[in-house]
Amino acid sequence: MEVSMFLNTLTPKFYVALTGTSSLISGLILIFEWWYFRKYGTSFIEQVSVSHLRPLLGGVDNSSPINSNSSNGDADSNRQNVSECKVWRNPLNLFRGAEYNRYTWVTGREPLTYYDMNLSAQDHQTFFTCDSDHLRPADAIMQKAWRERNPQARISAAHESLELEDCATASILLAEEEATTIVEAEKLFKQALKTGEGCYRRSQQLQHHGAQYEAQHRRDTNVLVYIKRRLAMCSRKLGRTREAVKMLRDLMKEFPLLSMFNIHENLLESLLELQNYADVQAVLAKYDDISLPKSATICYTAALLKARAVSDKFSPEAASRRGLSTAEMNAVEAIHRAVEFNPHVPKYLLEMKSLILPPEHILKRGDSEAIAYAFFHLQHWKRVEGALNLLHCTWEGTFRMIPYPLEKGHLFYPYPICTETADRELLPSKRRSGFNCVCVFHEVSVYPKKELPFFILFTAGLCSFTAMLALLTHQFPELMGVFAKAFLSTLFAPLNFIMEKVESILPSSLWHQLTRI
Repeated sequence: MEVSMFLNTLTPKFYVALTGTSSLISGLILIFEWWYFRKYGTSFIEQVSVSHLRPLLGGVDNSSPINSNSSNGDADSNRQNVSECKVWRNPLNLFRGAEYNRYTWVTGREPLTYYDMNLSAQDHQTFFTCDSDHLRPADAIMQKAWRERNPQARISAAHESLELEDCATASILLAEEEATTIVEAEKLFKQALKTGEGCYRRSQQLQHHGAQYEAQHRRDTNVLVYIKRRLAMCSRKLGRTREAVKMLRDLMKEFPLLSMFNIHENLLESLLELQNYADVQAVLAKYDDISLPKSATICYTAALLKARAVSDKFSPEAASRRGLSTAEMNAVEAIHRAVEFNPHVPKYLLEMKSLILPPEHILKRGDSEAIAYAFFHLQHWKRVEGALNLLHCTWEGTFRMIPYPLEKGHLFYPYPICTETADRELLPSKRRSGFNCVCVFHEVSVYPKKELPFFILFTAGLCSFTAMLALLTHQFPELMGVFAKAFLSTLFAPLNFIMEKVESILPSSLWHQLTRI
């Protein structure tokens, strides 16, 4: 009865104030949630509930190691202080003149971004120049050529340098940018090799005579390694794969400390082309080590070899009935490991997303690395019977193991948040045609997909609903007052029924004392 009396005393102004206040509070929460989501990529309420409330309620820590492979995660966590978004030179980058430019001539699209080409220019200045270049006229010209933005100006400078004397770096530039076929590029690289070997031998004898000679020897070493590697890639592209494998093995044996070039990834791709899986396993045994940086090539090649052992007879229906065998479990775990390292690759391997030409630089664990890997290795997965079917059936299971990849990882450190921004700089996401028309060239893959969290949607709905109630109450106060009283009476009807039953059961004196308290 007291509840009914209280409801009868409420005026329409109270309901207007109540709904208006609720709408204001909901709007403020919505604005804060949206700002936090735009800035940090996650919901504040969801993050608080996951980080603080979930452990109190007995949530399970998915990042705890469950097998011996978790040592990989521990080792990678120790390297988390290193910049997560370090950009690496693509070990299998294409030739600008013979491949990238031909694509532009045919399609009218630019496959490389300015940011990517600028990084290449910095690499060329680092690897192909030194402080003593001003002492030799040809090298002085090339030092300026590597800084030149205009491709034609760079090519003209390279020709000018070759007119003065044989210059290895000038031949490299012409092979990369002027040659329109791989055959022409190979011819120029062979010319550069002859000059580069002579410079390397001379600087090797003088490297201990001072810092200047040491820097010159380091430059000549970089030039020689680059030339030999590109010659091996020319042989691979021209179908002489065994020759390419021999050249790469000799190069790795001659310069074992130059791991920054990732020559082993070129070797892995060539061995896979020859279907020499025993040698592929031998290379992986050396480079798939917890102390060495991982890559999509390492992780997915290891998964491919394990999938190859079971994929031809794998059936999801049979596996669901009898369970997974030990070999199948090892293959699935290898796929989960690879997907955790780079979750963008499967969609390209399964042709759920179209490929583009790979950039000259990649970001590990990013979309750029996934494109570069799938561009060269898709054929190797297709060649192994059932491998893509096994990948299709198992790769999404990885995400159940790491439901919050930005906060916690499983075998690797948490997925870097910065990959999307860096990939948008490396990949040609948009192309302008005309004055105002912008055509989508490639849509960058984002992981995890930044969808609007439930809390933002709920707050937006609540804000809209309360705002509509406030407007209706302001326009029709008496009618909305009747509806509000009817709604609250219906809402409190079960409570009133329980109170009446309690009054009828308890003695009146005891009930009187309780109501006074």
